[in-house]
Amino acid sequence: MARYLGPKAKLSRREGTDLFLKSARRSIGDKAKFDSKPGQHGRTSGARTSDYGLQLREKQKVKRMYGVLERQFRRYFEEADRRRGNTGANLLFLLESRLDNVVYRMGFGSTRAEARQLVSHKAITVNGSSVNIPSYMVKAGDVIALREKSKKQNRVVEA
Repeated sequence: MARYLGPKAKLSRREGTDLFLKSARRSIGDKAKFDSKPGQHGRTSGARTSDYGLQLREKQKVKRMYGVLERQFRRYFEEADRRRGNTGANLLFLLESRLDNVVYRMGFGSTRAEARQLVSHKAITVNGSSVNIPSYMVKAGDVIALREKSKKQNRVVEA
């Protein structure tokens, strides 16, 4: 699947908050100007944002934080809507269950993008078999580990 390859700081400035797209070593919180939007006319405050605009910004923020594009995000939303309970909580549960996010939460990668790369380069095993699909849904009880060859990599040791 595709992923966003453009400037990460620009996305964080657009949303007005740090989306944790850069590693903790190179945090953009100090350097980036979150009060102004990116682009030539970013400093103008503009009109008051509508309710739709606020919902759109929050959706874009979640999409960008997890590194999911629109169509896949829509599928996650439809699945969350089908399940019983709170749709928002179900959506976050589905996003947190992705293999790349679980690898990030376990601390194997310093960012979600780095965790995604570890998964796609077959550095991660799930229940003993190597999985290279970042959107693989992890279930409770699955055993996630690094391959022996990958444990020696500097980025894994530092993370």
